[in-house]
Amino acid sequence: MAKCFLMTSAISLALLAGSPALAQKNDPSVVRTASGPVRGVIHDGMREFKGIPYAQPPVGDLRWTLPKPAKPWKEVRDATKYGGACPQVSRFGLTEASNDEDCLTLNITAPYDGKPSRKKPVFVWIHGGQFVGGASSLYPLGNLATAGDLVVVSLNYRLGVFGFMAHPGFGKDYNGGYGLKDQRLALAWVKKNIASFGGDPNNVTIAGESAGGAGVCMHLIAPRETRGLFNRVIMQSAGCATPLHTVTEAEKIGEAVAKAVGCTDAKTAVACMRKKPVAELTEAATKAAGSDLMAYAPPIGAKTVPLQGAEAFRTGQFVRVPVMNGGTRDEMRLYLAYEVQAGEKITADNYADKIKAIYGDNAGAIVKMYPAANYSSPAAALGTVMSDFHPTVGLNNCIYLEQGKLMRKRVPVHELVFGDRDAPPVTTDPGFEMGAVHSSELPYFFPHFDNTSKVAGPDLKPASLALAKQMTAYWTSFARTSKPVAKDGPTWPLFKADGDVMRFDPGKVGPFDAAVAHNCAFWKKLYPTYLTQ
Repeated sequence: MAKCFLMTSAISLALLAGSPALAQKNDPSVVRTASGPVRGVIHDGMREFKGIPYAQPPVGDLRWTLPKPAKPWKEVRDATKYGGACPQVSRFGLTEASNDEDCLTLNITAPYDGKPSRKKPVFVWIHGGQFVGGASSLYPLGNLATAGDLVVVSLNYRLGVFGFMAHPGFGKDYNGGYGLKDQRLALAWVKKNIASFGGDPNNVTIAGESAGGAGVCMHLIAPRETRGLFNRVIMQSAGCATPLHTVTEAEKIGEAVAKAVGCTDAKTAVACMRKKPVAELTEAATKAAGSDLMAYAPPIGAKTVPLQGAEAFRTGQFVRVPVMNGGTRDEMRLYLAYEVQAGEKITADNYADKIKAIYGDNAGAIVKMYPAANYSSPAAALGTVMSDFHPTVGLNNCIYLEQGKLMRKRVPVHELVFGDRDAPPVTTDPGFEMGAVHSSELPYFFPHFDNTSKVAGPDLKPASLALAKQMTAYWTSFARTSKPVAKDGPTWPLFKADGDVMRFDPGKVGPFDAAVAHNCAFWKKLYPTYLTQ
């Protein structure tokens, strides 16, 4: 009898051991979300999950509609590979094109030591790419997760013609803002599911650079849409206090795209475009944008982004959370490099003409303030001018200070400038000094970041690597507690005066007067409606 009981028990244990449900329960690489179970990988003290769908593929009749939550699944879903990048063309001879509309996925990396632990702060990264490019797969999340003891999330969202184009045939409430609605659905997914991955849904920081930082800013200034989804924000190289296109203005670009692909009947244009191939639409959208870097920035006036950024900050109509805000010292030299690589020549003879093309009647005063002879080259001089202030592109230091000053009246703000001119090159040598250009700080948080899925950027030089570790400490500390602190690093003060801006440059880390460094008093006299503070 005892023998029979032992045999029965052994058989039962064997059956239980082979039970898929029990195996999943005991497998730390499997996590059950509200949509269904996913299997990631465990390595190097981390659990990684990639390519988790948070929305249904926006294809067919779902093109240019609000994102719908992913349909549930029952079987364990493989989550070991990134989802495809959203549709985009290759840009600047660097980035990779994609025609994959089934792209609304997110990725999660969390520290893991096999032991139960308290819920960790959550850091959500929104990638940049001028609202027309980029992908979450370009950003390795392990450094932030392990160095900061954070659960780190990244996500894809619809881009360009599919995510940020406005058109009279689209729904008025979210016209031109479908990409932002993707991001907000992903944030709601995080709120609902992140505890299963060890994250604290009540301690969420959203962060981004360039278009990603602008997306963060636009979530900040749409409180009716986003309040409760996050607890603090980090905006890098995102001057959303610069005036953006209105929906009506942006619709003209959408109509040009529709015309270019043969969808000229206003009543049927959207249905017609839904039948067009991805590549035909992305190519038409690129031509319609022309040289306008802000062509597909989310337009102002719908529920997605109800007010211009400056007005929202000035009137207090934004989500009241702690803010980290700023950019890079030499932002716009990157875009000059792209122009030079495309054949544009910037010389001492045409320097004043280049200034006049951007700044009009203010050109004489600007040339006098920024004589080309004072810089290593006319191109470097022009890049400095544009990086200090630019009236139509929000990648400039005086506009970062302006929005910081507007926000600090109601929320705590920590302001920064990244100034390491020994940062790895972002593009091939254009023949002039690049410096700390737009996006040059990204490898300091995402090791070996580059603009392709190879993630093959060079190692940082020793001084830059030490700076990267310090910056990571400040950023992750802010994500945990709203206070950026680094061991053995200088105190980062709240932004209450011009001298409270934190400079990140090897050997010069600490507060400095960014307004003086970027001549903002001079620019305020020329553009008093842009720079009011």
